[in-house]
This record gives sequence, structure tokens and C-alpha cells, in this order.
Amino acid sequence: MNTLTAARSRPWALALALGAMLAPALGLADTPVPNKGDTAWMLTSTMLVILMTIPGLALFYGGMVRSKNVLSLLMQVFMIFCVVALLWAIYGYSLAFTSGNAFIGGFDRLFMKGLTTDAVAATFSKGVYIPEYVYFIFQLTFACITPALIVGAFAERIKFSAVLLFTVLWFTFSYLPIAHMVWFWAGPDAYTDAAAGAAATAGAGFLFQKGALDFAGGTVVHINAGIAGLVGALMIGKRVGYGTASMAPHNLPMVMIGTSLLWVGWFGFNVGSGLEANGFAGMVFANTILATAAAALAWSFAEWVHRGTPTMLGAGSGAVAGLVAITPACGWVGPMGSIAIGVIAGLVCLWAVASLKHKLGYDDALDVFGVHCVGGITGALLTAVFCSPSLGGTGVYDYVANAVGEYSMAGQFKSQAWAVVLSLVWSGVVAAVAFKIVDLVVGLRVAEDQEREGLDTVSHGERAYN
Repeated sequence: MNTLTAARSRPWALALALGAMLAPALGLADTPVPNKGDTAWMLTSTMLVILMTIPGLALFYGGMVRSKNVLSLLMQVFMIFCVVALLWAIYGYSLAFTSGNAFIGGFDRLFMKGLTTDAVAATFSKGVYIPEYVYFIFQLTFACITPALIVGAFAERIKFSAVLLFTVLWFTFSYLPIAHMVWFWAGPDAYTDAAAGAAATAGAGFLFQKGALDFAGGTVVHINAGIAGLVGALMIGKRVGYGTASMAPHNLPMVMIGTSLLWVGWFGFNVGSGLEANGFAGMVFANTILATAAAALAWSFAEWVHRGTPTMLGAGSGAVAGLVAITPACGWVGPMGSIAIGVIAGLVCLWAVASLKHKLGYDDALDVFGVHCVGGITGALLTAVFCSPSLGGTGVYDYVANAVGEYSMAGQFKSQAWAVVLSLVWSGVVAAVAFKIVDLVVGLRVAEDQEREGLDTVSHGERAYN
């Protein structure tokens, strides 16, 4: 696929300096003024993503563990959010979304240097910007939720100190490079002609240059976190009593509440990723509803046929699988494509959770790999299929021609495969090295008697229920 047509992958970064640089060419005397409607929507989206993390993800995970470990999961998600928020301000934003090389950014925004209330960031439309501060905090929430997803894979047996140290290492060496590789580019205004477009693409992230499409984080968030979770589950080992003792969720109403908060928050996650409040945002909103509903139904009916009853845990897991799978595709497919992606993801993720995990014998406590990694892969690859205009997709916009470009499903599938494979390998290797370092420094796992007692009292000196 022509690299110029990948320009709608996601218009990240290049704030005030880029606006000033482009102003003469665009005939603009001053820095562009962001639309207040776009700004208000992005602030709302940011709050929604916070909602899907704390309390959404925390309650979803907390309800699925045994009662003696619920506070430990709530605490891990809550504190990961706090740690990563600070790291994002200190160096994360700069390394992810400023110019550097194809694999990592630079230090232009180190300690938020130069980030003022007048700075702006590009959107999907030429000449349209949002405040860079708003963009900064929106992306902060993505960075915070991603490592929090990982902890579900090795829940109920890891040291709290190990979680925090691993988060710092993995965020720095996996999340930031992959975010830069997939999402960093110069913005649509850099694509004034073929030569300028080629130069702009050459300065973008590696996977952006390959033409990979990831609208809201199928690779950056879900594959990235899911494979790290599997590596952690394998390196830390199975829970004491796994396969013999009952490890059923202790609070299914909490799981349902968490699922619902995730679904609501995901509208900020997906729809906010368009960076504008317009008709296109409405399409992304619809796709997010439809894919999730389709996946929840597909999982539940398949479970009904297989085991005789549909379960609340299955419905919730199916909904999350649909949310995960539509995330990379939500800005590229039509409503019917989103339903197809939801049905396929619901069935594939159910297979991964109910069959693949059993066959391979790993203890992914809360099915992070089976839902997030497998769902992310499914969505990323199906993006290439249902993005096709012949199947109701949007196609890929060419900002040089200012029109939708010619679409090659095979070529786009190759680009998507690049993103999937590189994310799996990069995150998997970083996670393995990070877990090894953590094991050497503080140790990964609590003692067996502490695990039997429960992490709530051992790690935090508290009980959820008295």
C-alpha cells in the first residue's frame, strides 16, 4: 500500500512547533484556534477512559478473583494508573510522540518542556487542531490502562513490589516504542504534495511507515499487554491449587458492573481517538456498540450450546472481546463489518479461553491473553478485510490526493501482519527480560503460605469483607 495512504492511521503529536512551521504554507497568520466542541469532546473522552480503568477494569478484575485477593487487584490497577501518569509527564509523552527515529521519540517534551496552553496538536483533518494539553492527557489515559491490563494474567500470586517495578520497565521499553512505531506521524497538513508526503512518512514511526492501521489501540494496547500477560503467567507459574481447588469468581455482580463501566468508558477510548466531534465520530460510536453486542451474543449462545447454560461471566467476557477486536478497526469499517468482527471475535476468544488455555496448560488467571491478545490479533487482521470499501469500509484516505486511495486488501493484510508480529515479539521479549530483572531485584512471587492466606492481608493488611 502506498505509505501516503496510511496517513489516517492516527494523527499524533507535532503541536505548536509544527503549526508554526506550516503556517506560511497554509496561509495562516497565527497558530490555529482549536474548535471548542472538539476540545470539550476530547476532555469528555479522557474522563471516560479514566472511568474504564478506575473503577471499570479494577471492578471487572476484582470480581473475577477469590475474595481473599480482591483488594490486591483493585490496588494494583489503581496504583499502576498513578505510577504511569507520572512517568507519562516526566518522559513517556516525549518518547512516544515527538520526533526521534522510527522506533522511539526524542526529548523535546521531557518534563513537559515547552507544553503550553497555546500549543496545539493535529487531528485527522487538515487545518484542524486540538490543544496539545488535551491530547497529552488523553494519551496519558491509554498509557495508564495498558499495563493495568497485564496484571490479570498472573493475579493472586505476584508481589505488589514486583508489579510496580515491572510496570516501570515494561512501560518504558515496550509501551512507548510500540506507541511511537504505530501512531507517530507529522499530521495531515504535512502532506501538501507527493514529495512532502514521502518526507513526512519517512519521519514517522516504523509501523506507520509499513502502512499499519490501528485506530485506537489493537496492537499498541491489547496485543502489547496480552502477550506480556502470557509471558508473566508462564514465568511466575501456576497458582497453588490450580486445576484442583475451586477458583471461581467471588462476585459476579461486580464483574457485570465492571464490564458495563468498561463498555461505557470504551466510547472515550474508541470515539475519542478520532480527535474531533463530527459525523465520523458517530460512525465509530455505532461500530463500538454493534461489535460489542454481537460478540457478547456470539460468546453467550456458543456457551449455551456447549455447556447448556449462558453465564454472566461469559457474557461479560464476550463483550470485552468485542470491544478489544473493534478497537483497531472502529474507524475503518462500516456497521455491518463491525458486527462481523464482533461475532468472529466472540467465538475465537471463547475458543482461546475454553480450549487453547486448557490444551497448553498455562494459568492465565483472568484470560488476558485469551481475550486481549487473541482478540487484538483478530481485530487487527480483520481490519484489513472490512476496511475495504467493497465491504462497507472507509478505505484509506490519501492526504496528498485529498481523496480515498485505491485499496488492496492483500497489501493491507500484510501491513497488519507486520504490526501483529512485531508487537508480539517486541512486547514478549521486553516482558521476559523485565520479569527476570524484577525476579532478581525483589522477587516475583509471594511465598506459598502467603498465597494461601491471600494477598489482601499479606500485601495490604486489609480485608475486602469482614
